[in-house]
Amino acid sequence: MSTSNYWNSKTELMSRENLEALQLKKLKVLVRWAYNNSPLWKRKLDEVAFKPDGITSLEDIKKIPFLTRKELSQSQSDNPLFGDAMAVTAEQSVRYHQTSGTSGSGPLRILDGWKDWEWGSEMWCYGMYAFGVRETDICLVASGYGNFIGFWLAHYACERLGALTLPTGGMTSQDRINKIMEMGVTVLVSTPTYAIRLAQVANEMGVDLAKDSKVKFLIHAGEPGASIPGTKKMLEDSWGAKVGDFPGMSETGGSTCYECSKQSGGLHILEDHYIQEVIDPRTTENLGYGQRGELVLTSFGRGALPLIRYRTGDLVERVESSFCSCGRTFDLYKGGILGRADDMKLVKGVNIFPSAVEDIVREFNEVSEFQIIIYTEKDIDQVKVKIEPLPEYFPEKNQYLQKIISEKLYNAHRLSFYVEIVEPGALPKFELKSRRLQDLRNKQ
Repeated sequence: MSTSNYWNSKTELMSRENLEALQLKKLKVLVRWAYNNSPLWKRKLDEVAFKPDGITSLEDIKKIPFLTRKELSQSQSDNPLFGDAMAVTAEQSVRYHQTSGTSGSGPLRILDGWKDWEWGSEMWCYGMYAFGVRETDICLVASGYGNFIGFWLAHYACERLGALTLPTGGMTSQDRINKIMEMGVTVLVSTPTYAIRLAQVANEMGVDLAKDSKVKFLIHAGEPGASIPGTKKMLEDSWGAKVGDFPGMSETGGSTCYECSKQSGGLHILEDHYIQEVIDPRTTENLGYGQRGELVLTSFGRGALPLIRYRTGDLVERVESSFCSCGRTFDLYKGGILGRADDMKLVKGVNIFPSAVEDIVREFNEVSEFQIIIYTEKDIDQVKVKIEPLPEYFPEKNQYLQKIISEKLYNAHRLSFYVEIVEPGALPKFELKSRRLQDLRNKQ
């Protein structure tokens, strides 16, 4: 078998037996490091009378207590600025970044050393190379280069791959479109939402990206949109390019899974650098293949913030490596990140996920942006979806658009959605993570 399509063929093609042996070796090192250097982890392990030498098999990881976002936030609140989960000091670190705070709590402040940073960019290289990015490409990173870790690491990954890499912090959307055309950019790195926005701006400028640009790959992170079929198709049609999903978290310090060039409908798990469990979010019992549950991550590559059995809140369905024909032996997540446990909203006894609503809304090319609002009226929960059409869309068709989207949402959920058409430009636009869901029930 040719190894030219693998960033690290040694591990990406490794047998399950050897892969698990590698994971066990790394797990022993990680637990010992965390116990000896992180006050929080020493306290957590002592509380359950677990010592680092208690790791004799991968099954022993189940004896280690879960780590939660709430614990990390509380640690930083009790021990400002960085809490007692860190295994290094600020003086030993070279990078600072923080989470977006979209989970409802404030942002986490995170430090990294050089080794952590090199590892994080390496994780992105696995996915980008698998998707087809090469040293001959020209990559434009559409990011403001703030404290969000994801696109910083993607930037350095592009450089590691040998590709010409264009930072665009501070540029307007028009400037970025001009740069894409001027430089013959072949790879765009952005959130799915912002790629949609760029396509809309290009259209306003009279630029047909699918016909006129050289962009062939869209590399997306920060949101689940690139694995949502409706959004994926919309992006592919707008750009005339392949759309890849590369999820990760600020807490994990790097990309955790990736889409390869085969685009099988699943994301390969970076099993040589993480142990990724799927649990029932209610009982915390481990689940098997084909069962949807919450993703729990143990990260081997970050020393500054030891992450062991971290409850991510992301919902996934794990499938075996044979799900994809690329030859990699890593397991996959079917359909990517399916949503977040804390994003699921219960309305009149029906579970609503923003990603499911987005999949339906994005079927319609007339839609520029949308927003989901859950509220209470006369003591009854209601859900409204605001739809912002493109400026060139004919207003006389609003009633039709409203009717057909309402019907599709009802058929998918068996719940009535009130669909409201708003004026072009009325809804907020996003460059990084979108915030399209507003639950007003506890705020009224």
